[in-house]
Amino acid sequence: MRNRLLNTTSYVFGISKSPWQCRPTPVFANPHRGYSSVPLPEKPYYVTTPIFYVNAAPHVGHLYTIILADVFKRFHTLKGRKAILCTGTDEHGMKVQRAAEKAKQDVRTFCDENFRAFDRLAKAANVQYDHFIRTSEPDHRFAVQHFWLMLRERGFIYESKHEGWYSVSDETFYPLSAVHLKLDPATGRKFMASQETGTEVEWTSETNYHFRVSALRDRLLEFYANNPQFVEPLSRMQDVIQQVTSGLSDLSISRPVERLSWGIPVPDDTSQTIYVWLDALINYLTKANYPFQVPGQEHTSGWPADVHVIGKDIVRFHCIHWPAFLLALDLPLPKQVLTHAHWTLGREKMSKSRGNVVNPFYALERFGADTMRYYLVHSGGIQDDSDYDNEYIIERYKHLQGNLGNLVARVVRGKGWNVRCAIVSRRTDTSIEGLDLVAALQKLPSEVDEWMAKLHPGAAMKQVLAVVQQTNQYIQKASPWDLSARTVEHGVPKWSIDSQTDEHVEMVDSIIYLCAESIRICGILLQPVMPDRMKHVLDLMGVDEGRRTFADAVVGADEEYGLPMVAVGKGREGVVFPPLDSDT
Repeated sequence: MRNRLLNTTSYVFGISKSPWQCRPTPVFANPHRGYSSVPLPEKPYYVTTPIFYVNAAPHVGHLYTIILADVFKRFHTLKGRKAILCTGTDEHGMKVQRAAEKAKQDVRTFCDENFRAFDRLAKAANVQYDHFIRTSEPDHRFAVQHFWLMLRERGFIYESKHEGWYSVSDETFYPLSAVHLKLDPATGRKFMASQETGTEVEWTSETNYHFRVSALRDRLLEFYANNPQFVEPLSRMQDVIQQVTSGLSDLSISRPVERLSWGIPVPDDTSQTIYVWLDALINYLTKANYPFQVPGQEHTSGWPADVHVIGKDIVRFHCIHWPAFLLALDLPLPKQVLTHAHWTLGREKMSKSRGNVVNPFYALERFGADTMRYYLVHSGGIQDDSDYDNEYIIERYKHLQGNLGNLVARVVRGKGWNVRCAIVSRRTDTSIEGLDLVAALQKLPSEVDEWMAKLHPGAAMKQVLAVVQQTNQYIQKASPWDLSARTVEHGVPKWSIDSQTDEHVEMVDSIIYLCAESIRICGILLQPVMPDRMKHVLDLMGVDEGRRTFADAVVGADEEYGLPMVAVGKGREGVVFPPLDSDT
């Protein structure tokens, strides 16, 4: 293997064998050289999820991750910026290979069947992804092998014997200090397991390729110091810094093919397969058109990523190993990594062996996509784990019904006023409560924007819902239904006769206008979380589809709405949040 390392070829480009020479990264030809007055396009907002292993069915944690990523994408689209969301499946590695063997299937067939569940999950959750990558695709194989050759050309790869405890489930080696003897209480069986994840490990001794991550320790620490918000939340940023400060051991980045045959071969060394995590992490570059990026326009495909959304169990790979790989090639690093907490059931970690795994497809079918999006974003943890319970979902949904749903129904179905007339009047309630609500609406967009910039969509949504609740309290105290009762003569609203002279009509108009503005603004800002339900809200308010952007979420910004685009209905018919089929 050493001879192959020293006398490599341009294997990945399909060029005839000759001693390896550092070659320029392939790029698309640009026949028009020189200066141009045409400005370069803005870098799209680029958000990613991890790619999910196909060895098992999707669970609610996968659903939470892709919904968070989709909320970020939709929010930046709402602000008028092109946004790209990349998700997909990790189809290589020993755990996938063994799962296929257990299923008595060819591994390619196994992957071709099982990736579809994750694609269906994204679509069922109304996730607007732009790229669904499969690591078994040819373009990804090319990107990974090119990346490998660049690492090797720069001297970051070397051959060595490796011994240690390997977790197939986690697809990683653990040092002796990170494993312990564990007892299975059900069977009495003793085995070695990772202290971090609890998964079983097996002793492995093999010769493979290593990556000199130890040589990048100081550069990593410098990067963290210059980018203190790289990892969110702060506690995990501190953990990452502590790990790197304590020292880094070089990484084993390949496996002998006799142990792992299902993966991307090391270029020009068919006896080795590239380590699944190096393979997987490069997916973020693959869909940013690596290595075929036009010089000076690398950003047009999205890289560097604005945020990687991941679970807290894969922080080390994304926040230490991945930056190290990129630093080795002097490639731009992702701007931030959001590391969210996990979901528990009955305050216990979800596990197939315990039988307490939530099937996300059942949840989506029962409660609907928008309800699940709302619940997971509202109640999901970033810092701390959250407990999943159907009763919690129902409770949150009823809160939506009683607040936003009730407010919309009160305004659009009111018998003593006309929403469009109130919009035209543009009268402002000058009571203390009215002025307080106006102030809250004026601050709301910037508050939402600030929370989203901090990567806390749940907090942003709660800020909007607090204003909805304030609006409900306002309309309840103002009681426009009592005032309007005095302005109706013989079943005809008085404003249709003499709206300029009736004090009560003016008061009703000012109340309804302010409530309508609150519904319009809150409906716009809640679109990233509940796109379908908020479309219905804005349709009921008659807001033109071209006036539903973040820039429109300003008091007085839209004077043209007020005529419903859909039937307002009565009773349960046409309500924004209809009753659930079951309350248990």
